[in-house]
Amino acid sequence: MDKYLHTSFHALGDPTRLAVVERLLEGPASVSELAEPHPMALPAFTKHLGVLERAGLIRTEKKGRVRTCFIHMPTIHAIDQWVTDRRAMWESRLDRLAEHIDKSRKD
Repeated sequence: MDKYLHTSFHALGDPTRLAVVERLLEGPASVSELAEPHPMALPAFTKHLGVLERAGLIRTEKKGRVRTCFIHMPTIHAIDQWVTDRRAMWESRLDRLAEHIDKSRKD
């Protein structure tokens, strides 16, 4: 299991942080650009970015006075793989249950 998976799900549980990740999936953005649609002070918003960065969902880069945020795709891929694995597991279990029910009805 990816070391960031637990903290990633926690980070994505907040609507502001989820919106930031959704936006960054479209491409890199400055902190001010990301903060603009959210009705909160910049220090509060940057705390959200810190949570996302510690969860491995984003990375930041500072050039001059501008801090740019980027999505960290390895963590996104790990989440996608986790969901895909769970979906396959449950589909298999449900298929076996359906077979069992069909067999029971025929008996």
